[in-house]
Amino acid sequence: MTESAISSRDNPLFKRLKKLAESARARREARMTLLDGEHLLAAYLDAGGQPHTLVRAASYDAGRLTPFAARSPHAKSIVLPDALFAELVPVATPTGVLAEAAWLTPPAPDAAPLVIVLEDIRDPGNLGAMLRTGAAAGATLAVLSRGCHDPWSPKALRGGQGAQFVLPMQQGTDLVTWLHGFAGRSIALALAEDRDFYALDLGGPLALIAGNEGAGLSEAVCGAATLRAHIPMAGRIESLNASAALAVAVFEAVRQRRG
Repeated sequence: MTESAISSRDNPLFKRLKKLAESARARREARMTLLDGEHLLAAYLDAGGQPHTLVRAASYDAGRLTPFAARSPHAKSIVLPDALFAELVPVATPTGVLAEAAWLTPPAPDAAPLVIVLEDIRDPGNLGAMLRTGAAAGATLAVLSRGCHDPWSPKALRGGQGAQFVLPMQQGTDLVTWLHGFAGRSIALALAEDRDFYALDLGGPLALIAGNEGAGLSEAVCGAATLRAHIPMAGRIESLNASAALAVAVFEAVRQRRG
C-alpha cells in the first residue's frame, strides 16, 4: 500500500475532504461522503462500494488499513497528522480511519412494498437509527421529506451503521404528493388518534409514516395518509422517541407479514 502524506490545510485534497465533512450541499453536489471508522468502511465494501480515498491518522496503525486497501485497489491512500485528521471527523475521539466514498443506490428488494416515510427528522443520530431500523426490518424504501437531515452526513452514517448502503432512499420528497401516488395503505403514527395500531392488518403494500421529534407529523401529511393510528403505551409517559415509535411499528408489520 503506497501512501501520500498531507501536512497542509491548503492541500486541495484536504480541502475537498473538509467540504464533504462539513457541507450537505457539497455532499449533494458531488454525491460523495466520508465514512468514519472500520465498521462503516467494511459495510460499504460488503455492499459493493469502492472508496475513492482511504485516509488514516498518523497515530493509526497502517497495518490495520492493509486489508481494506487490498479490497480497494483503485483508492488513493493518504496519511494526515492527527490534528488535521481530527478536523474531518464528527466525534471527539476519532477512530483513526476515514474513507471518501460515492453514495450508493441499492436496488429495491423484490418484495411487497414496506416503506418508511420520514417527515422532518432533524437529528442525525435519530435519522440514522431510523434508517437502520428500516434496513433491519427489510423495508423496501425510505422516503425522506425536504426537512430531514442529510442522510449521508457523517453523524447520520454513524447512526445508520451501514443502512444507507442497503436501503433504497428517496430524498427531498414532497410527502403529500408521494402519499397520494402510493399504491397501498399508508399509516400515520399519530399520538392523539383513537385507532389502535396493533389492531390493524399490516399485510400488503404498506407505508409507515413517522414525524419530527418534537412537532410530530404535520396535518397535511396526516391528511394524505390512508389512516392514522397510535401505539398503545401502558406506562405513564407522554410519548415515544420518534425512532423508537418507528421501530415498534415496523417490526409489528414484520411480525404480521411473517405469518
